[in-house]
Amino acid sequence: MTSGRAGDEPVASGPGGDEPVASGRAGDEPVASGPEGGGPVVSGAAGGEPGGPAGGDPVRTGAPGGAAGEPAGRAVTERRLHPFTPLRRAWVPIAATVGVLAQQGDRAARWVADLSTLLRLVTLAGVVLMFGVYGFLSWWFTHYAVTDTELRIRTGLLFRRTAHIRLDRLQAVDVTRPLLARLTGVASLRLDVIGTEEKDRLAFLGEQEAVALRAELLARAAGFAPEEAVRLGEAPQRELLRVTPRELAVSLALSLGVLAALAGGIVAPFVVWWFSSSPWVALATLLPMLGAVWAGTVGRFLTEYDWRVAESPDGLRLDHGMLDRAHETVPPGRVQTVRIVEPLLWRRSDRVRVELAVAGSKNEVLVPVASRAAAYAVIARVLPGVDLAGLFFSGSPATGSRWVVPVWWKGYALAVSPEVFAARHGRLCRRTEIVPHAKVQSVRFTQGPWARARGVADVHVDTGANGTVTARLREASAAARLLHEQAARSHTSRASARPDRWMTESGPEE
Repeated sequence: MTSGRAGDEPVASGPGGDEPVASGRAGDEPVASGPEGGGPVVSGAAGGEPGGPAGGDPVRTGAPGGAAGEPAGRAVTERRLHPFTPLRRAWVPIAATVGVLAQQGDRAARWVADLSTLLRLVTLAGVVLMFGVYGFLSWWFTHYAVTDTELRIRTGLLFRRTAHIRLDRLQAVDVTRPLLARLTGVASLRLDVIGTEEKDRLAFLGEQEAVALRAELLARAAGFAPEEAVRLGEAPQRELLRVTPRELAVSLALSLGVLAALAGGIVAPFVVWWFSSSPWVALATLLPMLGAVWAGTVGRFLTEYDWRVAESPDGLRLDHGMLDRAHETVPPGRVQTVRIVEPLLWRRSDRVRVELAVAGSKNEVLVPVASRAAAYAVIARVLPGVDLAGLFFSGSPATGSRWVVPVWWKGYALAVSPEVFAARHGRLCRRTEIVPHAKVQSVRFTQGPWARARGVADVHVDTGANGTVTARLREASAAARLLHEQAARSHTSRASARPDRWMTESGPEE
C-alpha cells in the first residue's frame, strides 16, 4: 500500500509551522507544562493547603506576588461545593460495598445471620458513619477558585491534587441537572477542555451559582476581561429550533437501526432457546440486547426530549432531557466537522440529523431531527458563509470503483467549495461530513494494491478533533491533485479564519 503518512514516501509537503501538510497527521493542539503556556495542568502534592471554615464560606488565599499571570497582591477566593455534595459522594463506597456483598452471595447472608440483632445494628451504624465521614471529608477538602487566567480545582485528603484549567482554552461549559439534583436544587458543571479528566467537573453547586459561574467562564473564554465577565452575567439568547416530542418519537420509529435492534431483541432469544433448550442461556442473551434496545429507543428519547437550540453571544446553546436536564454550549470557533445524517426512511419527508465534532468537547449532536431547511439554517450559524444547498457532489468513477467496493461505491461522493471540504458515503443511511478548510490539520493520500490496479485512491483530511474525513475512490490523478490543492486551501484559509476566542477583536479579520 502507498500512503502519504509520515515515514512513507512523502506525497507533498505543506507550509511550515502548524499549517496543514500533505504527509503525516498533525497532532492535537499542544498542551503546555504549566498554567502559563498551554492547556490544563494537573499537579499534586501531599499535604496541601488547609481547608477553610465550614459551611461553604469562601477561603481567601494568595501570596503578595499572586499566581502566574495575575496582578501582584490580588487574593484568590476559594469556595467549596454545595453541602449536598457529601451525600452524592457517599454513594461511591456504598455501591462498592453492595457489589462486594452481591458477589459473596450466600457467604455474606450466612455471616449476617450469625450476628445478633444488636451487632447488626451496630455494624449498620458503623458502616453508615464511615460512609458519611468519607463524603464529608471529600467535600471539606475540595475547593475551587477563579483567577484572572485559570480555574483551579483542589481535591484530595491524603494525596492533594490541583487542576489548573486555563480559561482561554475552555471548549465548553455545560450545566447538567440529574433528576435527584433537580429535586434538591443543585447542578453539576462540566468543563470541556483539551487534556482535562472527568474528575474535573464541579458537582454539585447551587443552581444559581452554577449558572452564574458558567456565564462568567464562557465570557472569559470568549475574550472578555475578568471584571467585565462578572458584570455581564448570563448572556441573552434567541431560540433557533425546537424539536417536539412527537417529531422525535416519529424519527426513532423510522430509524432502521432502531427497527433492527427491536427485531433482534425479540427474535434472538427465541432462536437461542430453540437451539440450546435452556431458558437461562436465552435470558443471558436477552439482557444485553435489551440494554442495546433501551439505549437506542427509550434512552435516546429521554436524552433528546424537548431539544432546543438557541443562539447567544457565547455560542449555540443546547437544552434537552426529560429526567436529566442538560444545558450545553457549542462554541462556534471550536467546531471541526459537521455531519449531516439522512436515514433511508427519513428522506421521503426530507428530515436530517446534524452531528458535530468539537475539539476537546463531548458535545456530538446539534439537531436530533429537523427538516433540511431548518437544519441548514442552524448549521449556517456554525459555518457562516457556507452555502450547503449549493454544494455540487461528484460521484466516484464507475470504471474502477465498482471492482474495489461493489454495489456500495455509488454512495461515495465529494464536493469542494472555497469554504469547505465535504465527503459523502452510505446508501441506506447517507452521511455527509463537512470540514472548513481552516480546520484541516493534515492531508493524506492512500492507495492499496487493488485500488492501484483499478486506478483509484482515497484522500483523507485530518481535523483537530482527532477525526478524519475521507473522500473515497477518487480517480488516482485527480486524488493527487486534490492532495496538493487541499493543503494550499487549508493554508490560505487559516490565515483568514475566525479566532477561536470569537468575541475578541484580536486575531484575523473575518
